[in-house]
Amino acid sequence: QVQVVEFGGGLVQPGGSLRLFCVASGSILRIDAMGWFRQVPGKERELSASISNTGSTKYGDFVRGRITISTDNAKNTAFLQMNSLEPEDTAVYYCNADIRDAWGSDDYWGQGTQVTVSS
Repeated sequence: QVQVVEFGGGLVQPGGSLRLFCVASGSILRIDAMGWFRQVPGKERELSASISNTGSTKYGDFVRGRITISTDNAKNTAFLQMNSLEPEDTAVYYCNADIRDAWGSDDYWGQGTQVTVSS
């Protein structure tokens, strides 16, 4: 059984930085991509950043160079480094992983981690 778990959310002041971690575990044959999405109440979940197993990255329009996604493939871990945080970045951040196991490929989501940007 595959699990995806996020770590690293919390309260940060405007202008501050935060690093989120996402760890995938279980019967994983291959991870094709990992990504971070964020959601605020009443709005749709939106892409923050994603990275493929070849290193190709995509970023949401709001990122403006403030966020970087990276992975440690040996540890099935993705990182989201967020700098120059703004109150508008307050959201629940979810990790998504496109994982192949013995039964095929599927998308897996973590439970989410709250990021609050406030003074």
